[in-house]
Amino acid sequence: MGPVDGAAHLAGRAVAAFRGVRLPDGTLGDVLLDGTAVADAPGAGADLEAEGWRVLPAACEPHAHLDKALSASRLPSGVGNDLVAACESWRAMLPMIDRADIEARALATVRRYVAHGITAIRTHVDLHPGSDPFCGVDVLIGLRERLRGRVTLQVCLLAGSETPTDLIDAAAGRGIDVMGGCPHLALDPPAELTRMLDVAQAHELPVDLHVDEATDVDMPDADLDIVGLAHQTLARGLRRRVTASHAVRLGMLPPSRRDSVLAQVARAGLGIVTLPITNLYLQGRDATYAAPRGLPALHAILAAGIPLGAGADNVRDPFNPAGRADPFETTALLQTAGHLSADQALHAVTTGARTVLGLPKAGVVPGDVADLVLVPDVDLGDVLAGTEEARIVLHGGRVVADTRVQRSVDL
Repeated sequence: MGPVDGAAHLAGRAVAAFRGVRLPDGTLGDVLLDGTAVADAPGAGADLEAEGWRVLPAACEPHAHLDKALSASRLPSGVGNDLVAACESWRAMLPMIDRADIEARALATVRRYVAHGITAIRTHVDLHPGSDPFCGVDVLIGLRERLRGRVTLQVCLLAGSETPTDLIDAAAGRGIDVMGGCPHLALDPPAELTRMLDVAQAHELPVDLHVDEATDVDMPDADLDIVGLAHQTLARGLRRRVTASHAVRLGMLPPSRRDSVLAQVARAGLGIVTLPITNLYLQGRDATYAAPRGLPALHAILAAGIPLGAGADNVRDPFNPAGRADPFETTALLQTAGHLSADQALHAVTTGARTVLGLPKAGVVPGDVADLVLVPDVDLGDVLAGTEEARIVLHGGRVVADTRVQRSVDL
């Protein structure tokens, strides 16, 4: 048996046991692994003494844009910074972006995610104008296969309302995992929603749509994107196969309207993904006072029993100039801006996010997927605030990232 702290270069090694580790319930114990799952008895692999470490379920990023990530430095000065301006800035970049560029930035971002404790990522990807419309789709599908066994990557097509249906069909045939789009940006959102769901069903794909990414609510409930999505999901028999991303308008509805809408969402079996860092950046910019927060009604969503995942959305691109691809950045914002408890915030970036993505539970109970992250055994609040950079990350019982920190302060 060797100590975690004395071991060098754990990345790439299979683990059979962590001994004396702080468990999620706060007690000390052993976590035994057999291959890709937590088990009652250890299998082959390193048997490590983990005193001084805390084990948590690995995090899941339920909504990324890897094709856009790390492009913020290319933005000209003086461009706008609301949602419409960000879309225009990205479209202006597209002619200068090729496959090699997408792959380099996407891989660099995935490395950041994994190093920070994220072992599953759903990434949206645009179709491109010009002669190579599938460049982003093909690159990310290739990356998914290249990284299989080290990180779980789901590729979700982000189809625009201007994209011909035959092009969307062709993209679906190239091997995407999820069908997505932005019906709220279309001239006829209900018609675009119907088109997206028609294509998804034709290809037997789950659905993840950008919905209600705005703060205006001066419309009947029936005109909210998420209400239309809930009704069609029920009518089509798609319970538990549809995700509503953003859903910012839910945070602006008065309780009587909100609760009625959430009851419909719950009946339809939708999952919701909140993306605090990006929507706090994009929304509310036209307000001269009492600016709204770009968050859905988090407590009401949880009270309604609706699966809730949380992520970062964009990382250093036209839609968000900041972001460090770190789940504990998201947990900090869920607590400070969303007023969730530490346990609720942690659940949203781990089990909640995996539930929304249709992934099996990760954790420390026998039978759980052995996707885990070890952090220094400090107060959980410090961990979720992002103060601890040292992390050991496992995907399927194998260490995929090992970050240790040396710090010297002359005080």
